[in-house]
Amino acid sequence: MRNLLFIGWQDVRNQLREGSTLLWLFIMPPIFFYFIGTVTAGFSSGVSGGQATPLTVVAERPGFLKEQIDLRLEANDFAPTWVEALQSSETAAAPVRTLTFAADMSDRLLAEEPVTAIYDTKADALGREFEEIRIQRSLYTVLADIIVADATAGPLSRDALAIVNEAPRVWQLDVSTAGKRQEIPSGFQQAVPGILVMFTLLVLLTSSGTMLVQERTQGLLRRLASAPISRGEVIAGKWQGRMVLAAVQVSTALLFGTFLFAMDWGPDIAMVIVVLTAWAGFCASAGLWLGTVARTAAQAGGLGVLAANLLAALGGCWWPIEITPEWMQMIQKAIPTGWTMDALHKLISFQAGAASVVPHVLLLIGAAAAFGVLAARRFRYV
Repeated sequence: MRNLLFIGWQDVRNQLREGSTLLWLFIMPPIFFYFIGTVTAGFSSGVSGGQATPLTVVAERPGFLKEQIDLRLEANDFAPTWVEALQSSETAAAPVRTLTFAADMSDRLLAEEPVTAIYDTKADALGREFEEIRIQRSLYTVLADIIVADATAGPLSRDALAIVNEAPRVWQLDVSTAGKRQEIPSGFQQAVPGILVMFTLLVLLTSSGTMLVQERTQGLLRRLASAPISRGEVIAGKWQGRMVLAAVQVSTALLFGTFLFAMDWGPDIAMVIVVLTAWAGFCASAGLWLGTVARTAAQAGGLGVLAANLLAALGGCWWPIEITPEWMQMIQKAIPTGWTMDALHKLISFQAGAASVVPHVLLLIGAAAAFGVLAARRFRYV
């Protein structure tokens, strides 16, 4: 045990002397927490992130339909502003979203003539589709109001629509979450666990893998072979040092997330720590294995960066996996980053209970043991 502690302590000291390791341990995590948390803040927070979406409605002489359209647009989280025509001046900025109706739409409706509506938006593809759904829902609800008002409240008019609006609703839909499941993780609830998982893997693959290659190429391991220390003690000591480095990374990220970004770790914080400990063990084994298979330090660094980023993207570290295509969600279930992120979200965001992540912990321990065995078999002094 004394030899294990000596080797592990020396490895940790050497790695913490590297400027790049310190950068990724202490400086980059809060920067990425803020950036990714800000970018993903609107993925699941209601229909428009909790704020009404500005909308410019273009219509000449809209008549009594204006109030009813306003009512339904606001119900779908739009903030409509009515104008009779868009400004054509070169200095005037074009609105982001416009809903354009045919002129005299109320009179056209009373004359049983079609009323056209054209929606245009500068939102991205995902936002465009969501906005179009909300616009269609608003307009179809107005159409239903018109049909009911004309059939039950007399000739169609502003008063007839008011009667429909004031009528009690016989059917009411009560929507609630099943069990304790909450919204899809977004913002810092997604970014802090995701970046924590990614950076732990990134640091352990690159820093520790590169250091082992350098020790072998510079003859340091050959010197260690001549010491009265068994091969098993050397390997266990190297793994222990990497485990300590992973623990430092995880602890630092936990502190930053809690005190800088008000991260709520949920009611099962003890199980969260168990999951992160199992993840740290896997990263330590994977970093040790990479150091045994890479031939050069540059190769270890390049493979580490590539593997960490690929596994992070496919495992749901960068964005909520629920918004990705089905094939990505299937891949997440087969990779260690996916197991870890799924376990953390179950504990933190969905509050599914500690027992729900026991399979994830066992998978991570099994993967850590498998990579540890592979690393032990591949380990060489020269």
